[in-house]
Amino acid sequence: MSPPSRALAPRAALALLLAWLALYPMLVVVAEAAKSDAVGAFVSRPGEWGALWASVWISLASVALAAAVGVPLAFLFEWLEFPGRKTLGSLIALPAVLPPFVGVIAFLFLYGESGFAARAVQAVLGLERAPWRLQGASAILLVHAYSMYVYFYLFTRAGLAQLDESLIEAAQALGAGRWETLSRVTLPLLRPGLAGAALLVFMTALGSFSAPYVFGGGFRVMTTQIVATKLNGELSLAMVETVALALVAVAGLAVLRRTEGDDVLTALGKGTARRRRAIRRPSVRRLATAAGWLLTVLLLLPHLTLAVVSLVPYGSWTTEAVPPVLSLVNYQRLFGEPERLRPLVNSLWMAGLSTLAAVALALAAGALVGRRRPAQLRGPIESLIALPWAIPGTVFAVALAATFSVYSPLTLRWILVGTVVLLPLAYLVRSLPVTGRAVLAAYRQLDPALEEAAASLGAGRWGVFRRVTLPLLKPALTAGASLAFVAALGDFVTSIVLYTYDNRPISIEIMSSLRVSELGVAAAFGVILMVVSAVVLGLGARR
Repeated sequence: MSPPSRALAPRAALALLLAWLALYPMLVVVAEAAKSDAVGAFVSRPGEWGALWASVWISLASVALAAAVGVPLAFLFEWLEFPGRKTLGSLIALPAVLPPFVGVIAFLFLYGESGFAARAVQAVLGLERAPWRLQGASAILLVHAYSMYVYFYLFTRAGLAQLDESLIEAAQALGAGRWETLSRVTLPLLRPGLAGAALLVFMTALGSFSAPYVFGGGFRVMTTQIVATKLNGELSLAMVETVALALVAVAGLAVLRRTEGDDVLTALGKGTARRRRAIRRPSVRRLATAAGWLLTVLLLLPHLTLAVVSLVPYGSWTTEAVPPVLSLVNYQRLFGEPERLRPLVNSLWMAGLSTLAAVALALAAGALVGRRRPAQLRGPIESLIALPWAIPGTVFAVALAATFSVYSPLTLRWILVGTVVLLPLAYLVRSLPVTGRAVLAAYRQLDPALEEAAASLGAGRWGVFRRVTLPLLKPALTAGASLAFVAALGDFVTSIVLYTYDNRPISIEIMSSLRVSELGVAAAFGVILMVVSAVVLGLGARR
């Protein structure tokens, strides 16, 4: 076998494996939907089109709200110098630590009809009932804005940190005012980062399930519509809905990717970065610092609320504005009853196993196609790795359930529905974009001369990989693995479709506790999940 053939064989094997994991389930769903009579039912029902349109406009509105919050914050913390700026700038990103479902229940405890804020207003004004109901599209948008502005904040800060100050000075020297410079120079230079953040927010909001599930009420988006249709036993219609949402996701991805543009990238990262301007007037400095801390407290309120509710014993909090009793009884129940901890153990082993498998596949992809030199099948492999990110979690969960509910070895389908295997398999596929992109990017930054030097000194292929390549890849591996692990640990979207009683994860246990009014237990699970996520992300950031 010639050297090109020997190189092609493992790449082809990897491409086929990735296609079976990421693409094949979607093709099965498309085929099943096309041959069913549910297409006519979907087209003729106004409710289906209403749910699809609701998903689209909620996603677009989420982009607008997240940008309205995140972009000004990035300018504030990157361009101005005031006391506490570094600390506050880090705390502003804390909403990213809350897993989606945990963040939703934290909002429920804080701003819901029976939450702290509503009870406080009710007590102060002497009202007979809660002053509001956190339900419907406005509630969903509130949660999305809170949890997703971080994308715009981080991307815009990164762009501002690389912005060439000489370009702004040149515009001002030519007579451009402050706002003209901002609109015609600064924002166009930030376009790639802003488009990237918009893409992330749009795709995340389009696939959002937790907020619409908890706060939607009678307002349906397509993710909740798919699950409701599946639970009603209309599997063919659920597959048609799945294909419809997938098409919207791919179309949105294509449109937003066209707005990123590459023409302005060369203007970033040259010359001297803009120096932060100190606020000289003492009164303004104090006002900026106070406003920064006030905003930080508001952003931390969901975290603090979750911690407080976790200390409330069952049945002790009824109509009071604040809980009358706080104790550690919920944590004692969790850690004192092995059956109570089983969902946490399930989530840990499934997240750990899926992350290890995703890292292994990412390393294989990096070794085979990660170099800068032209590589056969490089494009298909990279596209297959990125594909699960473009597909909403509910869509992919339904696709996996449809694919692996039939025993047909000749078509590579086995019955995995109802087993403990399918959910970690879903976590694995959903983790591929995070681990794969991180490792591929790191591979392209490696200097081949280092590996060649080790090989010339007598190191074998495995020795070079273990002692040279792997240590150089460690930062990217740690970053990708920590993000993938945290996402799988707190997953609710795919879990609610694919879990079984034997492998029920912690997010499902939180939902079950809420249903039986064990608010303290649900909050305690949420705190544990939040702490574990923060520790893992912190370790990943340090390394």
